[in-house]
Parts: sequence; structure tokens; C-alpha cells
Amino acid sequence: MKTLATILAVALIPLLGFSQQTIHESIVHDGEERTYILYVPANYTGESAVPLVFNFHGYTSNAKQQMGYGDFRPIADTSGFIIVHPQGTLLKGKTHWNVGGWTLASKTDDVGFTEALLDSLAAEYKIDMARVYSTGMSNGGYMSFLLACQLSDKIAAVASVTGSMTPQIFDACDPQHPTPIMQVHGTTDPVVPYKGAAWSKSIDEVLKYWITYNNCSSTPETTEIADTDQTDGSTVTHQIYAGGDKTATAEHFTVTGGKHTWPGTTFNKPGTNQDFNASLEIWKFFSRYDINGKLSSKSAD
Repeated sequence: MKTLATILAVALIPLLGFSQQTIHESIVHDGEERTYILYVPANYTGESAVPLVFNFHGYTSNAKQQMGYGDFRPIADTSGFIIVHPQGTLLKGKTHWNVGGWTLASKTDDVGFTEALLDSLAAEYKIDMARVYSTGMSNGGYMSFLLACQLSDKIAAVASVTGSMTPQIFDACDPQHPTPIMQVHGTTDPVVPYKGAAWSKSIDEVLKYWITYNNCSSTPETTEIADTDQTDGSTVTHQIYAGGDKTATAEHFTVTGGKHTWPGTTFNKPGTNQDFNASLEIWKFFSRYDINGKLSSKSAD
């Protein structure tokens, strides 16, 4: 529920300006209180509409952990976008997003919750509704693809880190516009297999779906990322499938030898690639697009 302090703070933005805030709040959806953590950068004034990035946590994780692990806050401070970190509900005692696959027993309407949360934030903050994006780690990556399939009228582009698409997402996917997508994935991920499983599509299948749907070139532009950290046990190739309808692309950072981790994170557990920063690359990707296609270089952040 919105606190009185939050309501007053939002109302006073145009008068007093706005310092950086991390706000813990909730809304009620389907009769259940759903919580989230909002990060509003200091350069937000309420005068101009700004982009919004959904950042979904992984299975068994939470909003606070994702805010630090897949951290966009320093980027938001300079580029001027708001970040929302939603909190998943419990399934058999573990936090999750209802994406099919291993979460088939879930009854939670997470797409409806996301839409309700977006509407709630748009009523309180000046959000550029053409520039709403979704990313996430693992289960949060699956959730981002689910939104691209089922809430595409609100989502401009998505990026998945160590996630994929379940057969249920894949088979029922019905996007309403060309949708730029980015996939970041380690080839030796032991949790979400790069080559797929009965409950998860392979990364090749996911890429082929969006390359075909967006009408991109089947031949990628390929760049080898400099192996600046030779102790992390992995190397990176960046592939861009360009030329899609309304300039949509499908992009892939293949982390050869990479594990189930967020590249560039400060939580540098074994198997984490440090040759690039996934958060920075995701924002650079998002900043090129709105829901209608590619932005001009003057418009992009």
C-alpha cells in the first residue's frame, strides 16, 4: 500500500526537486499484497517523462538481492531512468515468477501484477510509456520474455541474463510488435542449460524465434569481446542479428565457459565473467529503442 510519506513526496517533486530515493512499497493485486523496491535517481524532477526498467530477481532470490546483484543504479544516476525491482510470491516455500516449466503449479498472475504495477507507477511518476523495458536474472529472464509475449503493448524491449523461454511461454507467445531482445548466457550454465531441457528451450531456439518474428538477418554481426580478465575462465562473443522490422534486433552475448551468473557484477563468485558489464550493455541496448522502433541518436540516453 502507498504510504502517506510516499504520496506527499511524489506530490512535492515539482516544487522541491527530487533527491535519490530507494522506496519500499506495495500494491494489492488479486487480493494479495505485492511488494517492490523502487529506485528513483536524483536527477528525476517530475518535469520530463523518463524510461522505466523492470529488474526481476531469480528463482529463490528477492528484490533486494537483485537490486545489488544485477545493479543498474549507477547507470540510472547518469542516464536518468527509474528502476523497479518487483518481489515474487512463494511457490512451495520458494520465491518465483509464474512462467510455466518448473513453476507450472503456480496460480499467480505475474503478468497481471506487472501491468498493475506499471499503471500504479505511471500514476505517481512521469513515466515515458513508450520506453518501458524488462530484464532479469534466470527466472527473471524468463519473466521478461513472458512479458514480451503477453504484455507487448507495454514493453519496448527485453533482456534476459541466464534465463530462457519455457515451452509454455514459447508455444503461446503472441507479441504485438517487433521486439528487440538481448540474451546473455553462459555455455556451461548448470542451472538453465544452454542447450535446453524438457522444461526450457535452448538458447538457439529462443534466438531463432525472435530473429524470425522480428524478420532479422539470419547472419549476425559478430564481435569478440576483449578477454581483459583471463582469470574468470570464460570468453565472450557478441552477436547482433540486425535488419529487423522497425529496426528491431536480436542480440546475444555468448559467454563461453560462463556459469549461472551476471557478468560484471561486483558479487564475483566463481564462473562470473568480468570482461563486460551486463547491466551497462543491457542499458545501452534498451536506450536505442522505444516501443515504435529505433530512437534517433539524439533521443537515446
